[in-house]
Amino acid sequence: MRRPRDFDAELKALDEKAKELKSRKVQQLGELVITTGADALTPDELAGALVMLAEATDVAKREVWAKRGAAFFRSKSRRSAPANDGDANSAPSHQGGASSPSGGTGAD
Repeated sequence: MRRPRDFDAELKALDEKAKELKSRKVQQLGELVITTGADALTPDELAGALVMLAEATDVAKREVWAKRGAAFFRSKSRRSAPANDGDANSAPSHQGGASSPSGGTGAD
């Protein structure tokens, strides 16, 4: 005879996994803000830029932003920056991050 499933234990495990995934997502978003240099923006500026991005309906503009983001993650300066862990970390990523939001929102 089969043993009955413990649904309560399974739900608890799924709940814990969901909490862990949410926590990891928040951490990764914070790391992304720092890596791009967007941590130099005020919270209001950053929130405003994100709201504008979320509200953008121009598909061509969103594709340009997506390509630029993908290029940022593939760039050599980003890959080598964590190894240096110093000023080189903020300078190259700051340039890419600072021009991206202003270039995208300034063209509106």
